[in-house]
Amino acid sequence: MSPARSVQQHLKLYTEQHPNDARPSVEVVACLPDLLYAFQTVTGWSLEYVTGAASKHSEGLTLAIPVDSGRDAPAGHLRLQPFGDVRPGDAGDQQPVERSAARLLAASMADMLGELVATRYALWRREAELAAGIPVVPHREEEKHLAARLEAVLKGGAEAVGGVAAALYLLDEGTTELKLRSCWGLPFDRLTASARPLQGAMADLEAMLGHAVVLNDAETRRVWNVPEDFPLAACVPVSTPTTLLGTLWVFGNEGCNLGDRQTNLLEVVAGRVASDLEREVLLRCGCDGAELKKQLAAIERLQRNGLPTIAPLLDGWDVAGWTCQAQGAGGAFHDWFCLPDGLLAVAAGRTRKEGVAAAVTANAVKTSLRAHAQYHRRAEPVLQQLNLTLWTSSAGDQHADVFYGVVETAIGRVSGAAAGRLSALLLRPTGWESIGQGSRPLGESPETGYRQDDYQLQPGEALVLFSDGRSEVVEPSSQLRSDADVAEDLLDKLSLSAEELTAAVRSILESRDPDAHRRDRTIVVVKRRGAFSDDAKTT
Repeated sequence: MSPARSVQQHLKLYTEQHPNDARPSVEVVACLPDLLYAFQTVTGWSLEYVTGAASKHSEGLTLAIPVDSGRDAPAGHLRLQPFGDVRPGDAGDQQPVERSAARLLAASMADMLGELVATRYALWRREAELAAGIPVVPHREEEKHLAARLEAVLKGGAEAVGGVAAALYLLDEGTTELKLRSCWGLPFDRLTASARPLQGAMADLEAMLGHAVVLNDAETRRVWNVPEDFPLAACVPVSTPTTLLGTLWVFGNEGCNLGDRQTNLLEVVAGRVASDLEREVLLRCGCDGAELKKQLAAIERLQRNGLPTIAPLLDGWDVAGWTCQAQGAGGAFHDWFCLPDGLLAVAAGRTRKEGVAAAVTANAVKTSLRAHAQYHRRAEPVLQQLNLTLWTSSAGDQHADVFYGVVETAIGRVSGAAAGRLSALLLRPTGWESIGQGSRPLGESPETGYRQDDYQLQPGEALVLFSDGRSEVVEPSSQLRSDADVAEDLLDKLSLSAEELTAAVRSILESRDPDAHRRDRTIVVVKRRGAFSDDAKTT
């Protein structure tokens, strides 16, 4: 007998049939017979549910009204026709209603039945999804249980079909080799053996295509590259709905019979193995994710607690700020603190990244700014040193936009310098001015220079700093138009407190940009209390 004929005679392939998405039909509606009977009693027309597509043409007084129960559901329709004999006591001597009225009511019932079946189908799927939402809780000795659990599953599956040994082979990351990960009935040193190349493993490849392979002849076992020498061998795939994991082999002696029933059982065992492996992966991911959530929550808490919440108690001055991170932790920040000689330092900024990376950079910028401000009383050298610090302490990919100002509270002079794209407005009852435009962001180059400008705040005037969260580079003229829109809306609100002005800026920005909540944003308002006088106007 030739090898080819031997393969044809003894090789068994079982193709797995994926289950259809069976939708419930209208017949599952328990009250349908009573509903149809009630229709007949009230209208004098017979209404019957019929499986199958509805005819497009009416036959006499008979009408076919389709019931749309959704995609993949069995087709059906309601058949409306005159009722010959009215049962005594049902409708008395009542005459049948008009055909158009009966048809309208029947069509409404067909729509209702279709919606009911579609709802039942949605409920059927949702309940299964909720069943998969059970939280996975790790056992204290979970790592010790996996090896024993896999071996027990292999033993149970092999013994259920009359086998004497079983082996679980899983693919490596490169999907080029199959490594024995668990076994039963085989020598323990099999676990230390080298991985089997996937190339040439004919039975394993065939199984991964969705076929169960049964080999009961010596010649076929050689051709199909069976990993162990047993009179009988069967190979089934181990996979999740989306990922091929490897193969499950069961070996038997003479007299072991592997038919359709035994093969189906082995596929169930392979599914149990895949579930255990997938559970282990999900368990580790869940534990890692929970730990990462704790760390992220700690970062968010530290960043939130690092923002100033109490305004400095300075006569004649009102300060307020607000910062929001789109992802909990982010790159926006604001700050204020007092310096000697009656100086008030204020800052607002944001980095050009998102998430945790932005939070780390923002914290470094804010900390460095406070440190450098202790040795410099002017804004320009502080930004110079801050830029150099960010440049030398990063890989050159950390950039930040910052406005830093020093307020001489005794006379109202503000010395400010800006890095990058951050909006800064001087609001006066007579108009507004956009300041600090056109410089490069921090961390872009160690040789960047920053210009300091001095401004005078009179009583009733305010300095407004804000970032709309957009990190893309825009033309200066475009930013000026955006600042103008905000400033024009704020001019009639100068009588408000700094906190109220902060809320007004936030409201304006959110009304103009529906996606503002998806970006890191910050706002700072410094207002000099008191009414704007004519003397101040001419100063």
